[in-house]
Amino acid sequence: MEYAIVKVPAAPVRRKPNHRREMVNQLLFGEAVQILKEKGSLWVKVRSLFDKYEGWMTNTLLEEVTEEEAKADSQFLTAEMLNLANVNTIQTILPIGASLPGYQDNKGAIGRLAYEFYGQSKKRTEQQPDAALLIALTQQWLNAPYLWGGRTIFGVDCSGFVQVNYKMLGVDLPRDAWQQAQEGKSVKKINDAAAGDLAFFDDKEEIVHVGILLDASHIIHASGKVRIDIIDKKGIINSDTGQRTHSLKAIRRFW
Repeated sequence: MEYAIVKVPAAPVRRKPNHRREMVNQLLFGEAVQILKEKGSLWVKVRSLFDKYEGWMTNTLLEEVTEEEAKADSQFLTAEMLNLANVNTIQTILPIGASLPGYQDNKGAIGRLAYEFYGQSKKRTEQQPDAALLIALTQQWLNAPYLWGGRTIFGVDCSGFVQVNYKMLGVDLPRDAWQQAQEGKSVKKINDAAAGDLAFFDDKEEIVHVGILLDASHIIHASGKVRIDIIDKKGIINSDTGQRTHSLKAIRRFW
């Protein structure tokens, strides 16, 4: 197996080839990987073709495909928080932001697997990054629990939250906050910030957190859960407690 596509709703990616080891990422249905290494009959080290992120998965979550299939530009994405599909006639719930390979007339295929999709879809090439659309997308995530490595409504981390919502707008971002902070254009002052800008926060100079600005004084981010808090030039102030929780390092604009 050299290339594969995720065939389950959300597949855990671990730092080491063991179910007890840290989950560093999730790959969503339809996202493609390159197989870098195999260990035993179960574990494979993969590199996501979407963002180049690496980690270990079990091969039970993947469907083998050709290099051409894996690298094909999958333009259609699931558009609702939860979406109904049949994968080889088995009813499956797909999260928002999952890819739909070979999708046409509500049907598609992943290697030998055929699927039917019954939810709303969006074509990435037809999406224009827009602050109002981004705000509408992100509001649906409120109260989603924080989960290290997560990228779905059932558990998401700060950079996964940003990455999936930007994917819905047709903007590809790296996986981790420190990587995302190297993209886009700098916004010098919080007063110059606009809805959709990303704010980055540090701890001893290391980027450790990211959120999406709703305006120059409010931010939506995954911290404990997806929540809206106050932001000023120093950082985030918890809207419930009034305590400062994160120190602002940088603001970046992506459109």
